Amino acid sequence: MNETTKELLKIISDFDGEFKGAYNIREDGQCAARESTENIKIESKKDAPGLVIHIKPHTKGEKVYIPACVTKSGIDDLVYNDFYVGEGADVTIIAGCGVHTTGVEEARHNGIHRFILQKDSKVLYQEKHIGTGKQEGIRRIDPVTDVELGENSKLTMDTVQLSGVDFTTRTTRGVLGEGARLIIKERIMTDGKEQAKTDFYVELKGENSGVDLMSRSVARDESYQEYHSVIKGMNVCTGHSECDAILVGNGKVSASPQLDAEHPDAALIHEAAIGKIAGEQILKLRTLGLTEEEAEQKIISGFLK
Repeated sequence: MNETTKELLKIISDFDGEFKGAYNIREDGQCAARESTENIKIESKKDAPGLVIHIKPHTKGEKVYIPACVTKSGIDDLVYNDFYVGEGADVTIIAGCGVHTTGVEEARHNGIHRFILQKDSKVLYQEKHIGTGKQEGIRRIDPVTDVELGENSKLTMDTVQLSGVDFTTRTTRGVLGEGARLIIKERIMTDGKEQAKTDFYVELKGENSGVDLMSRSVARDESYQEYHSVIKGMNVCTGHSECDAILVGNGKVSASPQLDAEHPDAALIHEAAIGKIAGEQILKLRTLGLTEEEAEQKIISGFLK
């Protein structure tokens, strides 16, 4: 691994020199390091760039690390990763992507992840995205996530993108079986002229399935964000979509939550709130000795936790 990769890994996956568990480190489109465990096997795909990860049934408490780093301009990295999670397993998957520019050419990573969870399995999926480098090259990350949840399985996705990515389109599609649950917590901050688009599409096919989509974002300067979600209730189910955004400077946000109830006992709800930081919040913190800029940053940090 080169030094840029090591620095990016510290940010996106808390790398301290080694990973404890199964891992695959991707650097500029190639595998830089890999290790499987007794219960988690990582193999290269045979028909496309990427990985096949098999997690044995009833595996408990183990972690899988699959970070990807692009460390120079002129790289357009595309990877397909498939996760097969066995019945009754309960694991954490730590992904993340760092894109670093060194020149005027674009640097891009596009990770296409597919999750297939078997009955009663649970996964916590953590993902951080960041862009670094002071060169003119555009930094782009376009993740696609496809989810198939089996009976009474649960996938919790905790995703963060807080700086440096010029363009991103984040696409998540899910199909939920009986009693399955999908929870997504997204946090995004854009600066300058950065653009971020989020697109959720979830089908609640199984009886008593449920989804919670929660997006919090801050659009600063001249940046633009777009949020679109579709929850399709096709059985007795519950669905909730929440989009909260703060505007700073000339930032712009467009939010379009959509609910499609195709069953009389589908209980679906959406919430959306967009606005600037309230003046009384700034004033209260300034009475404690903070400057206006410090007060604003403190409010934003708490909002994005």
